[in-house]
Amino acid sequence: MSYPRKGEKQISELTNGIVDPVLAKRAGINTTLLGCWDEIAGEDFADCTRPEKIAWAKRTGPGMDDRYQPGVLTIACEGARALFLTHAQGELIQRINSFFGFYAVNQIRIVQKPVSVASKRSRTPPPLKGEAARKLADMMDGIEDEKIRAAVQRLGTAMVWKRGKA
Repeated sequence: MSYPRKGEKQISELTNGIVDPVLAKRAGINTTLLGCWDEIAGEDFADCTRPEKIAWAKRTGPGMDDRYQPGVLTIACEGARALFLTHAQGELIQRINSFFGFYAVNQIRIVQKPVSVASKRSRTPPPLKGEAARKLADMMDGIEDEKIRAAVQRLGTAMVWKRGKA
């Protein structure tokens, strides 16, 4: 006898249950497509593209039959890579349709916009303390020009900080 699952649920199950209907209504896509996009797009386009929406053909009106109509996938692509994506769109359409398991997309619309999220990292390292600060000060003893001294100070701080993080 099989019992319904009780207790813990994965967060992905809960969020997919909430997000998928919204994505399907607003963009015509689901979280599975978004999650597998890197594999679908391949290593050439995974880092510079993102699926935006699928526009499904409207089937209502006089003379329209109930046959399924494939959609148009809108893909955001960064800068000049859009040209390469245009040339490879036939292969990409085949990959997308094989992912869905049926003829889901017959056309790709490319929109140029930034895709990758810029990492916000501090460009200036924190000032050195203790032994590292003393060593750097000893190395800069013979430097008399203040501008050169400040530049070496910044360079030394960055080098010690980067080495400590790596």
